[in-house]
Amino acid sequence: MKIAPNTVVSLTYELHTTTPEGNQVFVEKATEENPLVFLYGVGMMLPKFEEHLAGLTVGDEYSFELEPANGYGEIDPGAHVDLPVAMFKDGGADLPNVGDVIPLQDNQGNQFRAGVTAVGEEIVSVDLNHPMAGKNLIFAGKILTVREATADELAHGHAHGVDGHAGH
Repeated sequence: MKIAPNTVVSLTYELHTTTPEGNQVFVEKATEENPLVFLYGVGMMLPKFEEHLAGLTVGDEYSFELEPANGYGEIDPGAHVDLPVAMFKDGGADLPNVGDVIPLQDNQGNQFRAGVTAVGEEIVSVDLNHPMAGKNLIFAGKILTVREATADELAHGHAHGVDGHAGH
């Protein structure tokens, strides 16, 4: 079976980015023991990531690179915000440190993560850009399984594991 819309795909991958000097840096991987499993064609994955997998079958190996525009976008220099220190002290928690990634929520309830860039007496400055913004994404891996999505998976809009029976 070929990878196409409404199929569930499991695969391995290694993800690397490049430094400004052009050196590759390892980011993360999914192994055969712990593969990436997703419902293809429903917008869960980067569109260009899926485009490169279209038509592949079990056992196929792949390797491709996505420019920032086809990954997590370019860095937006305006995507920084200063948050009041009191926001962190309300729950009795310690202030975050520079370099920490913290969970935030917008007024619509959407959750996201932001990187702490500065901590002062009155404010905590955070970068709202995705950690992979502005970076080339270099993927390499192998297709492990491809199957038809179940009716439940299609209704829910996501895969229920490699075999279609994993719970929520």
